[in-house]
Amino acid sequence: MQQTLSRARALTLLAAAPLAVSCGGGDAVKIGSKNFTEELILGELYAQSLEQAGLHVERKLNLGTTDIAMAALKRGEIDLYPEYTGTALLNVLKLPLITDPRRSYDTVKAAYAKQFDLVWLDPAPMNDTQALATTRKVAGNYALGRLSDLAAKAGELRLGCGPEFLTRADGLPGLQKRYGGFHFKQTQRVDNGLKYQALERGDVDVVIAFSTEGQLKADSLVVLEDDKHVFPVYNVAPVVRKAVLAARGGIEKPLNKLAPLLTNDVMQNLNLQVDGPQKREPADVARDFLKQNGLA
Repeated sequence: MQQTLSRARALTLLAAAPLAVSCGGGDAVKIGSKNFTEELILGELYAQSLEQAGLHVERKLNLGTTDIAMAALKRGEIDLYPEYTGTALLNVLKLPLITDPRRSYDTVKAAYAKQFDLVWLDPAPMNDTQALATTRKVAGNYALGRLSDLAAKAGELRLGCGPEFLTRADGLPGLQKRYGGFHFKQTQRVDNGLKYQALERGDVDVVIAFSTEGQLKADSLVVLEDDKHVFPVYNVAPVVRKAVLAARGGIEKPLNKLAPLLTNDVMQNLNLQVDGPQKREPADVARDFLKQNGLA
C-alpha cells in the first residue's frame, strides 16, 4: 500500500540507511523495501528472520516507490522486498480490481512467475487497504458510519488526500462509480504524515487512511465501513527472485513462519511504535517483536 513518511523522518532514515547494511559479501541475500514506515519495519522483520536462520543479509531499505523497488528486483539489485497484492494487481500488472483475497493473491502469484520469474511467498493476514477516516465528532454530526453515508453527505464536507487518490481506479473515481455521489465540498492536498493532525485541527473533515496505520488506534477517530467493497485487498508478502530461491536454501521457511503473525492489529501496533510518540527505530521494533514471538 502506498504511504509516505514525513519529510524530516524520511530524510533521517535515509541518512541512517548505510549504517543498517550488514557485511554479507557476495553471498548475501539483498533485502529491499519501499520508503514508508510499514515497509521499513517489514524489511527489518524479513532481514532479521533470515539472519536468525543463519543467512547473510544485506539491507537496501527505503528505496522509494513501487516502481523503484520493482525495477531493482528485476535487475537483481535486490533479491526480495515486501509487496502488497492490491498494488501488484493494479499498479504493476494493470489488471482489473479483485476483492477476493485468495483470488487476488493467486492471480498476482501466477502473473509474477510467468512475466518476471518472481515468486510470492506466503501472504500475511494483514490487509493494509485504503479507507476513509474522520473524527468521532464529524461522524456524529453527519451520521457517518459507512461509505454509503459519506457518499450522500460529501457535498458538505472537505476531503484531505494525496493527488493519487483523485485519479486511481481504487480511489475517488472508483468510489463515485460504485457508490454515486462522493462530490466533496472541497478537496485539499494533505501530506500523508500530516493528515491526522489536519483532521484533528479541523482543517479537513475526512482523510484517506490505510487500515494498518497506528494512528487509527486513537479513540477520537472513526474508519468508515466500505459497505460496497470498492477498496481492493492489500495482503503483504515477500516477493523473491526465483533464481535466488533456487541458489540459496533457507529463505522460504523463516519468512513463511513469520507471515501468519502479521495481523492488522499487530501491524498497527508496530507502526505506532515508529510513528507515534515513542519514535522508535524500525530495526528495534522488529527485533523486539521477533523476540516476543520466539523467533529471535
